[in-house]
Amino acid sequence: MYWPALVADMFGSPVVGTPFAALVIRSDRAGAASLMDEVRQATWSVNGGVPFTQERTMQDVYAGSLARTSFTLVMLAIAGGVALLLGVIGIYGVIAYVVSQRTREIGIRSALGAKPQQLKKMFVLHGLALSAAGVVVGLVVAAALGRAMSSLLFGIEPIDPVAYLTGIGVILTAAALASYVPARRAASIDPIETLRAE
Repeated sequence: MYWPALVADMFGSPVVGTPFAALVIRSDRAGAASLMDEVRQATWSVNGGVPFTQERTMQDVYAGSLARTSFTLVMLAIAGGVALLLGVIGIYGVIAYVVSQRTREIGIRSALGAKPQQLKKMFVLHGLALSAAGVVVGLVVAAALGRAMSSLLFGIEPIDPVAYLTGIGVILTAAALASYVPARRAASIDPIETLRAE
């Protein structure tokens, strides 16, 4: 039982504490309604006018202390997901535009014997090269900002190789998938129709 008999005011002088007591109970039945009923009955058998407020377990106190940090991390995760989605859409748009601009070249390559698999590979590698350039810039920025955000990180270091490698893997996989659809379209271009249109 904790009774805050004396607390210090803003100038450091002791003053009479607030008129409430804090009961801290350790039990295997923590959080159970039956335990709180027994505590109330035992307390009211001594003094029936004692009110009970803020009944919490240590898990509730711990979760409350991390609520702000958890909210910040959720917001960062949402922002990261949106950034990844925008990156995938951007890579898709760039590769699709390149395919539309290089239709004649693709037709000539096909006419000269380039296989559809080679054309797919060429455009997927182009998308991965763009993503690799973005990854390098992102790694530099992440390393620079990692220390500034270290208070928001839990369980990992500001420069954590596992987290960085996981992020790089997710980004390159998303880039490969975003590049595949335009690459498949490039591989399906009919060289005769392309050259005839030119």
